[in-house]
Amino acid sequence: MDHDRVVRDVTVRLPMASTAVEACRWTVTALARYTPATISVLLQVHDRLRCVAATGAWQVFSTVPPKSGIVGRVYASGESATVTDVTQDPDYLPVRPDVTTEICVPVLDPAGRPIGVLDLQWSEPVELAPWRATAARLAARLGARIMALGGPPAESRSEKLLRHATAMTSAPTEWDLMAAAITAARDVSTLSAAVLVLGGRRGPRVGDPTGVPGELEARIRAELTEAGTGPLGRLVGRAHRHGSAYTLGEAGLPPTEEYEPLVRAGVRTLVSVPVGPPDSGGVLLVADERLLRPDPTTVNLMELLAGQAWGALDRLRTLARLREQASSDPLTGLRHTGPFGQRIRTATPGRTALLAIDVDGFKTVNDTYGHQAGDRLLVGLARALEGALRQGDELYRIGGDEFVAVIEVSRPDEAVRIAERLTEAARRTGRTISVGVALPHPGEPGEATLRRADQALYAVKRHGRDGVRLAAA
Repeated sequence: MDHDRVVRDVTVRLPMASTAVEACRWTVTALARYTPATISVLLQVHDRLRCVAATGAWQVFSTVPPKSGIVGRVYASGESATVTDVTQDPDYLPVRPDVTTEICVPVLDPAGRPIGVLDLQWSEPVELAPWRATAARLAARLGARIMALGGPPAESRSEKLLRHATAMTSAPTEWDLMAAAITAARDVSTLSAAVLVLGGRRGPRVGDPTGVPGELEARIRAELTEAGTGPLGRLVGRAHRHGSAYTLGEAGLPPTEEYEPLVRAGVRTLVSVPVGPPDSGGVLLVADERLLRPDPTTVNLMELLAGQAWGALDRLRTLARLREQASSDPLTGLRHTGPFGQRIRTATPGRTALLAIDVDGFKTVNDTYGHQAGDRLLVGLARALEGALRQGDELYRIGGDEFVAVIEVSRPDEAVRIAERLTEAARRTGRTISVGVALPHPGEPGEATLRRADQALYAVKRHGRDGVRLAAA
């Protein structure tokens, strides 16, 4: 075969190509006339290699991570690869079951940097050395033409949205999810600022900043925060009542009342998209201080983004509720032994007091009035004890009628006073409790401190119950 003629015939039309994709497709189509190989060209688009042209095959990989497969290895190294037996190469990505050999060469820009690869795979005997040289010559000419046309194709907005959707789905926390959603909104819309307003127990609020906001975004946040829950509620209500809205980039037309805080912030272009359900959702605001004219496709993409973000947020909140249920006592709602064990391992010697609490006469209530009465007693007592504790103090249920409070104090007598407040709170419910107090010694395990608190508690029991005792130092 005359390989000079192959190069000449394959590249003759390259100067007429008007796009990088067109140049790749012409190259693959013309080259296929000279060899039965499965041929493909993959170019870098964002963080992956995307197949932009290929001959027919059992399977064509649409995108490949930059370091995956032989194509990824060639792209990452910038060095050609000739594989005489693909079954012996651990990086081979199977395209057809009968492929035996592969040649992959980098497509380089004029500076010698890889922008993609040209890949050929055969299922029959072939002279590899001349084809490797020919593939390298074709890739060089193709790379030059691609760069003359402005480089590899840009990532489409739909592809951007899919990439960001993956990031939102895998976000481990609400903060990470919000950061991913805000980044996606800016990237896909090409507008400069994005803010989420989400519902809460006290009404809608501006979502926390997910990084260092730009100047416009900072102004938007300040104006919306100052406006308060009333105007924010109207902004969210408008979005859910009427659906998505966007400006037409026309100057001199007054905004509706709901958008006045945004105008004060300097917004001149806005896309407003409802997020989640009307009763608990919010609104995604994507804005710019330039006077632009968003198209309906931009709005549609923002609607898809908002739906994906809410789905990911709902999943995170569901997981959080399940974790809370798994770590909480189902009767009283108090945390139980698992979280308690973690907490006492962080006890500070001389500062963290453990208050072991036992309900006096609880067995008699169960035996006399039944377990439902006992359950009601425990729930009411748990609420009373919680109400008597300070902000930051923690109450755990670690057994049937056994509770432990973990509190931070400056002196042992402070812990005793708080324990006495608990006994007073219990009396107001018509019941009494016995409380043992212990503070950890330096180097003492939390379990040992709890045993000393239990010993003090049983000393109270032996001396008539309904009281407090501090364990010996």
